[in-house]
Amino acid sequence: MPRQDPPQRSDAQRNRERILEVALTELSRCADTPLSQIAKKAGVGQGTFYRNFPNRESLVLEIYRHEMRQVADSAAHLLATRPPEEALRAWMDRLAEFAMAKAGLADAIRQVTSVPGGPAKPSPTPVAHAAELLLRANEDAGTIRPGITADDFLLAIAGLWQLDPRQDWRPRAARLLDLVMSGLRSGAPGG
Repeated sequence: MPRQDPPQRSDAQRNRERILEVALTELSRCADTPLSQIAKKAGVGQGTFYRNFPNRESLVLEIYRHEMRQVADSAAHLLATRPPEEALRAWMDRLAEFAMAKAGLADAIRQVTSVPGGPAKPSPTPVAHAAELLLRANEDAGTIRPGITADDFLLAIAGLWQLDPRQDWRPRAARLLDLVMSGLRSGAPGG
């Protein structure tokens, strides 16, 4: 039976979340931000920082995983609180936010995953599962054409990753996502 770590105390969990939040901001600005600067801005000591993230690689990959989980988890919440079509479009906006955060982290991710023998970049599986959940709910509601897969959807929105997060990307992302929604609706049984 695999060993499970005991749950973190609430203050330890808050420290970890604060480190991730600060690190996302700082590493998005500059991939080479010293870890000591991240710890200081997060208001934690070096020991606390390194207990949570023993090296730069573990920190960068956890930021990426953390952001992906938040995007993926938001799909079920949106479906529970909005009609399927609205939930899908709102989730696409959330995905655009993730894409821009990831674009800012791209240099840091490249640095830690391009080292020979280094860690592999995590797969986007949680995001693909979330897309599949939203697509099936919309297909069942008749609001999108049948048969669209998560792979189709992710390829259709791949333009998000071409936007520059340092510019005013929101209007361009909205136009792109509206265009994708229009394509998904085309041929829908309810349309």
